[in-house]
Amino acid sequence: MATNANTDKFSRWEMVQLHVKRGDESQILFSTTVDVSIETLTQQICAIYNGRLKVDRICSEIPELADHGVSLPLNMQGLTDDQIMELKLKDEWEDRCIPSGSAEFKKDELGRRNGHAPNEKMKEVLRKTVEEAKALISNKQVQANVCVTMDMVKEALDQLRGAVMIVYPMGLPPHDPIRMEFENQEDLTGTQASLQVIPEEEAQLWWASKELQRGKKLQDYVGKNEKTKIIVKIQKRGQGAPAREPVVSEEEQKKMMLHYYKRQEELKKLEEGDDDSYLQSDWSDRQALKRQFQGLTNIKWGPR
Repeated sequence: MATNANTDKFSRWEMVQLHVKRGDESQILFSTTVDVSIETLTQQICAIYNGRLKVDRICSEIPELADHGVSLPLNMQGLTDDQIMELKLKDEWEDRCIPSGSAEFKKDELGRRNGHAPNEKMKEVLRKTVEEAKALISNKQVQANVCVTMDMVKEALDQLRGAVMIVYPMGLPPHDPIRMEFENQEDLTGTQASLQVIPEEEAQLWWASKELQRGKKLQDYVGKNEKTKIIVKIQKRGQGAPAREPVVSEEEQKKMMLHYYKRQEELKKLEEGDDDSYLQSDWSDRQALKRQFQGLTNIKWGPR
């Protein structure tokens, strides 16, 4: 009951809102209090950041599971059928990890999965769950002004885990990358994904070109106003200060450009209304009629 009471108490307060970015890319909105220690804040944000990456990795792998079935053992991946027969290799998990309902064979041209794919109904379960999980922790939540929490990351992981269990009630092979992700046994060595992950002990938070030191509290930097909203950048230690945020946001810049364009159009119309080029016209010349009566128009000088 104490936890719920604390939650209700904080929900009634205005909280500091952190717009967390990595580089120029928005990640999440995160709510906290000015009294939080930078140590705790860094751990919390880093856990959510890395958790979102895990959800994304699983979501990118599940469509392969839906299309081509479970992963082959590592010693069989990339081999042709003839090579597998010649080496007398056998997938011991093929008969254990069978999808619910009828399976449909669709050969994996990359040779990573066994080709025994779920039927269309089970594929739809996986696809729909992937969409829901990705939406839950998407960086579009920033635009919707929704703060992402670690509970939301766990909920997304639970949704994905549940969908996989529905389709594969006997589970996935221990070497399948999806199961390895769920069990935190993934090996990202040498992959592009490994460059995105930030180990908690190497994580740093920056605000206004200042590193938020772990020995301090957030209020040491932003003061005691709980209604504060700031942009914080997360990165690995040793990468130096991140680039400063532009003085004018992209949205504000668009509004300024639109205002400038409208102003230019208004000035053009005013200039057209004040145009005095008519003063050079023949009809505006007061002496033109007099010269015409005197036969002095179209006079040309020079020999004929």
